[in-house]
Amino acid sequence: MNRTLVIKATSGEDAPERCNQAFTVAAAAAASGVEVSLWLTGEAAWYAVPGRAESFSLPHAAPLSDLLQGVLAAGRVTVCTQCAARRDLAEGDLIEGVRIAGAPAFVEEALREGAQALVY
Repeated sequence: MNRTLVIKATSGEDAPERCNQAFTVAAAAAASGVEVSLWLTGEAAWYAVPGRAESFSLPHAAPLSDLLQGVLAAGRVTVCTQCAARRDLAEGDLIEGVRIAGAPAFVEEALREGAQALVY
């Protein structure tokens, strides 16, 4: 059975260590061959916009843009539908390969057999 890691990032610059932890775990899992689905909610939704991850800075942390690219290369990145709407973001505003989806898709992924969900 293949394991899937579903990670929900709920913060951005408002809680940089928590935000970075979500991206770091997602990228590490993707690099290890684990199927990864990273959900960007709340302030983390901004990091799906081109150039925004590059502006994130946290001492002693890998660049957020590198972590995000690692996840995109081997996994899936999703922005919450409501979070995107509250920020006036449409799929055309996002980095290529990032999708917008809602709670039903998150629940489906999180409850899939072999899935482990983490929320940061």
